[in-house]
Amino acid sequence: MDPRRDPRGALVRPYAVTRGRTEPLQDIALEAVLIASPTQIAESRFAGHDKHRIAMVCEGRPESLAEIAAYTRLPLGVARVLVADMVADGLLTLQTAAPATGYEERMEMLGRVLSGLREL
Repeated sequence: MDPRRDPRGALVRPYAVTRGRTEPLQDIALEAVLIASPTQIAESRFAGHDKHRIAMVCEGRPESLAEIAAYTRLPLGVARVLVADMVADGLLTLQTAAPATGYEERMEMLGRVLSGLREL
């Protein structure tokens, strides 16, 4: 069987990328904003292919965790673990999500995130 067409590869790879971890080191909200500086991008080259890709997505512009997962085509759970690791290692800067004072504001923000994901 051609290994590129083996459906088990799609299941094993995310597990291998996170080294079997399913929970992030810190809880990062889907709408949390992350950004990478040129120095962080340079350092991410030594952290592995997936982490470097994540840093490149955040180069010069803030991205939400949900957008990072979509752009990199990583499962959201895998992206959460990797991004949390990168924040802990200083490879990404976590900026606080825009303060939502109430239910309406939070729903509007989540709507914008979903709209942006649909445009991909």
